[in-house]
Amino acid sequence: MGRGRVELKRIENKINRQVTFAKRRNGLLKKAYELSVLCDAEVALIIFSHRGKLYEFCSSSSGPLMVLSLLDFSLKREMVFSPWFPFHVEFHL
Repeated sequence: MGRGRVELKRIENKINRQVTFAKRRNGLLKKAYELSVLCDAEVALIIFSHRGKLYEFCSSSSGPLMVLSLLDFSLKREMVFSPWFPFHVEFHL
């Protein structure tokens, strides 16, 4: 028997929100790893907390460079398509 559906809305309690974030973040990282191993896929995952802390996973040995290039591409694309994008980020390798 499965669990019931969770209503998707912001968790108002700060502590519960942080616990849920940590659990779901770890679940996503585990799933990314499993996908890379089981399917021999190149997987990159980037997660930002509400405070801007970066969590990342990359299945290849060139992980940090791959993640940075994906992030750089994503931010450039977001800035092009969303003029209201609130962040300005520069990467220096």
